[in-house]
Amino acid sequence: MTAKIVFTDLDGTLLDPVTCRFDSAIPALEMIRKRKIPLVFCSSKTRAEIVAIRKKMENTAPFISENGGGIYIPEGYFSFGFDSDVLDGYRLIVLGEPYDLVRRRFEEIRRKTGIRVRGFSDMSDEEVARLTGISKEEAHLAKQRDFDEPFVFEQGPDERFLKALEAAGLNWTRGRLFHAMGNHDKGLAVNRLKSFYEREYGEISSIALGDGENDVPMLRAVDFPVLLGGAAPFEGSIGTSKSGPVGWNEAVLKLIA
Repeated sequence: MTAKIVFTDLDGTLLDPVTCRFDSAIPALEMIRKRKIPLVFCSSKTRAEIVAIRKKMENTAPFISENGGGIYIPEGYFSFGFDSDVLDGYRLIVLGEPYDLVRRRFEEIRRKTGIRVRGFSDMSDEEVARLTGISKEEAHLAKQRDFDEPFVFEQGPDERFLKALEAAGLNWTRGRLFHAMGNHDKGLAVNRLKSFYEREYGEISSIALGDGENDVPMLRAVDFPVLLGGAAPFEGSIGTSKSGPVGWNEAVLKLIA
C-alpha cells in the first residue's frame, strides 16, 4: 500500500494569516490523525516556534524549520540510523548556514551599500510582534534564529541589496517577509525527508500545501502540489480560490479522500 505524507507551510496556510488559528482545518486534521498520515510542518518559523505549535496540535512527525535550514526528526521515529546531530530529543539534519554567519554577512552588506534594511536581530520582541501580528511571547520565539534572517526594507525593496546577498554567497526568498539564508530551500529539505519516508515505507504519495513564493520549491518536490488562494504556479500544480485553513481543509479532504 502506498503511504501518504503531507507537507505543509504554516503562516497563511494551515494557520490563519490574521488570527494564527487552525479551527477551520480540524476536519482534515482529524482525518489525517485517524489514518495515521504524517503531517510535516515545513515553515519559515524557527524550531522554538514550531515545537510550540506541534505541542498545541499534538503533532509527532518530523518538521522543517526556517525555509529548509534544518530537518528535525524525533528520536526513534525511523527504524534505521542516519548521520545527524542530536538536539533536545531530535535528530537534526543541517542544510543551512549558521545564523551567525548569515547575520554577519547581512550586516556587512548593509554597511557597504548604505541601504536601509532591518532584520529580526535589530528589533525588539515588541517590534517583531507589531510587524508580524503575533504575540510578544511568540515574537520572542521567532527571534531565536538558527539558519536565516527575516528582514524588511525601510524604503521599499531594493534589488541592489538582494544582488549583494547573492554575490556574498547567500540566498534569499520571500514569504510574508524577505529572508536571507544559505544555499537551501524548502524543496531540498522535503526531498531529503521524502527519501527517509521512502526507505521506511517503500512507495509514498506526497502532498504539499503552501501560499507563497518561498513555498514553490516545496511544491515542486511533491506529487500533489497545492498553492492556496492563488493560481497554480507551474504546470501540474493545483491552485485554489480559498486561502488559509479553510482552503487547506478543503484541499486536504479532497486529496486524502
